[in-house]
Amino acid sequence: MADIGVGVGVGVGVGVGVRPYEELTFDAEGDVDGGTREAVARIDATDLVVFAHGWNSDRSTATRLFDRFFAPFPELVGPAVRLGYVGVVWPSIRFSDEPIPDFDDRGALAESGYGAALDPATRRALGAFWPGREAELDRVAELLEERPESEAALIEFGALVRELAGVDAVDGVGAVAGGSGLGVGVPAMFAEDALSVFRAFAEALASAGGPAGDPGFAAGGALRALWGGAKEVLRQATYYEMKKRAGVIGERGLGPVLTGLAGRRPGLRIHLIGHSFGGRVVSFALRAVPEGARYVKSLTLLQGAFSHYAFADRLPHDKGRGGALSGLQRRVDGPVVACHSPYDTSLKLFYPLASRMARDSAGLFGFDERWGAIGHDGVQAVAGAPRLDLAEVLRAGLPGSGCVSVDAGSVVRRGGAPSGAHSDVCHEELARVVVAAGRMGR
Repeated sequence: MADIGVGVGVGVGVGVGVRPYEELTFDAEGDVDGGTREAVARIDATDLVVFAHGWNSDRSTATRLFDRFFAPFPELVGPAVRLGYVGVVWPSIRFSDEPIPDFDDRGALAESGYGAALDPATRRALGAFWPGREAELDRVAELLEERPESEAALIEFGALVRELAGVDAVDGVGAVAGGSGLGVGVPAMFAEDALSVFRAFAEALASAGGPAGDPGFAAGGALRALWGGAKEVLRQATYYEMKKRAGVIGERGLGPVLTGLAGRRPGLRIHLIGHSFGGRVVSFALRAVPEGARYVKSLTLLQGAFSHYAFADRLPHDKGRGGALSGLQRRVDGPVVACHSPYDTSLKLFYPLASRMARDSAGLFGFDERWGAIGHDGVQAVAGAPRLDLAEVLRAGLPGSGCVSVDAGSVVRRGGAPSGAHSDVCHEELARVVVAAGRMGR
């Protein structure tokens, strides 16, 4: 997918009620659309709130997210604050069978009767996400439609998904051709025995209330029941690609754009917000912020889909290494706020399952804290990082700097299988958290 163009399906700002509003558009390599960059630079504001959407988004969904989340802000900020709004649009993918509270009618998410098969909207989305791979995707769709009671068919499906995800070719039982192990950083779902991986995801779906939990779903035998897990592995393969893409767009795209903007507008205060993998986008943008810079005034993560150890100086399980963003909270002239919820099934179950590395000593199927997500249980292994609940923050505010975790489960709690409350983030209470983090309130 080359990019989400400004003219795809909706004009800039159409459907977003706040003003001034502009979109900042990036392609998969982190290159910014120059016209959108210049439009953002022209926004007349004291404070700019910059929101990056997550992975389960198409252009229309991203626009609705920005509109809904930004709506309360004009009534929340003080009279000296002149807000400008930016929606960060980057190439992601929408699975039409994954519900977004307030945006989707649960009964109309995907056409009925598809089960483990691909509904037409998801098939089209995959074609845009992996252009030029129509033959492989057609075969994937055919296998999910037929769900053969066959080990060979399941193994073929696993090989097709690995090929789409761009990892090293592996044989049917998960050994790399030639007998060597997969390289560091490749999830175990691409390295382990395909049937065992599909079974693990089918069990996770069942516990999340997904289609594999339907007693009738397994009709035909135990192997047929694994196709729900196989479809989830396909979904997680797009997650694997999105994880890499979000970091690239943040570090090589958004971060340099913000640095350039701060150079042109020295007094501008920038507040970063990210949902899901959008949290990874805005957090990795900090890598491009020069030490000592003071233009990023706050960073708020809404159900962030990256490691809860990202900001740690030392990993609990490997004292010789730090997190991917170790110490970068100090490049924010204000707090780094991680909102998390126990009702987020995507981050509670599927994120750690999909994040395991090949040859991990803990194995694939025993949950291990090392693979936890910051949107599930907040910031971990950062000394002095307070843990607060949402009511406390709304009553007493936030610390002036450093990492802080906020349990937002009192409002982030709605959503169906397989992701639970992962996308339930459009609440005035969370807008108030952003305002408190940026010291913009009345």
